[in-house]
Amino acid sequence: MTIDDIKQARERLKGSVHRTPIEYSGTFSRHTGSEIYLKCENLQKTGSFKVRGALNKISTLDLSPASKVFSCSAGNHAQGVAFAAAKRGVRAVIYMPLSTPIAKVSATEGYGAEVRLCGDVFDDAQAAAQDACRAENGIFIPPFDDEDIIAGQATVGLEIIEDMPDVQTVLVPAGGGGLLAGAAFAVKSINPNVKVYGVQADGAPAIARAFGHAPSALDSIFTIADGIAVKRPGDITMKYINRYADGILTVTDDEIASAIISLIERAKEIVEPAGAAGLAAALCGRYPVLRGQKTVCVLSGGNIDVSFIHKIIERGLISRGRQIRLSVVLSDKPGSLEQISRILARCGANVIAIQYDRVNAELSLNETILHITCEVSGKAHGERVIAALKDYKIIRNQ
Repeated sequence: MTIDDIKQARERLKGSVHRTPIEYSGTFSRHTGSEIYLKCENLQKTGSFKVRGALNKISTLDLSPASKVFSCSAGNHAQGVAFAAAKRGVRAVIYMPLSTPIAKVSATEGYGAEVRLCGDVFDDAQAAAQDACRAENGIFIPPFDDEDIIAGQATVGLEIIEDMPDVQTVLVPAGGGGLLAGAAFAVKSINPNVKVYGVQADGAPAIARAFGHAPSALDSIFTIADGIAVKRPGDITMKYINRYADGILTVTDDEIASAIISLIERAKEIVEPAGAAGLAAALCGRYPVLRGQKTVCVLSGGNIDVSFIHKIIERGLISRGRQIRLSVVLSDKPGSLEQISRILARCGANVIAIQYDRVNAELSLNETILHITCEVSGKAHGERVIAALKDYKIIRNQ
């Protein structure tokens, strides 16, 4: 792959995909002590960068109306392949894990593809898709381990370096590695001094483990970031990543959830967990190498299931100290709840939920456990609420 291959891919994509904006965030810049910019691939056609690689790959194929393309995906590549196949007028069959969010399944079917759910994780779906492709004499469209796919994804990096030639650091979410491989190659080919880091969830660190080595499969993965939940990165992607990327960073699910809330509140952007991983690395404060840099965080996708987003928001609120859950042992008599409520009101805590537990084996006959979920302004506020409750006379001294 050469830089000319990437420029040719850009020509193929013209008129079919967006040149997504790069937005400056004053809030995130002040928080990190760096200049933070957001490359908004969440605003891309089909809701993620994946359409770039899929469209570039399918554009290079010799297809007839009878052709059938197969692929596998946790969601975003599926929509990209479905979109590209529809533009070429061919059928698409997509295998997706059973855990794929309903919104991504529906969107893929909405572009005209046939979806087949199979397996617990992406790697299971990939094996089933390859088997079906061979059995039905189809054409397989890899999700990441293919140079035409990588060249399409690399147009993200090309746009970054063209639109912001003075960028110092680029943070790229990474699962199978197609976007990271392409972006790192494109950026480094034009300016080798720019640092490019991949970012993975620490529950699915396949590329982090393989960096500097040959790829191998993880035994298991667990993360809310389904778009980068891959057990084994590609051989081709790792070849480019090992050569051009400057390192792989990892973030926790709590840090990802917190970044999603920050994007909603401060940038007014809806971003899925995988897409928020790069910003999570910038915001978490654990990586000195990122401080003081002019940094572009690639928001790689925005396809988040609305039935799941409230769980992400709740997790993020808890991790940021904006929501606290308390278990209070108190006398089971009239007026106890009222007195607790008065304390919470005086402290300015907003009660979201209350639940009684009278059957715990450790309780005496005249006691109950009150489970309370409260909204507070931050960790310091939450500590004041807890201190006030501990001083309350009818609460058991624990």
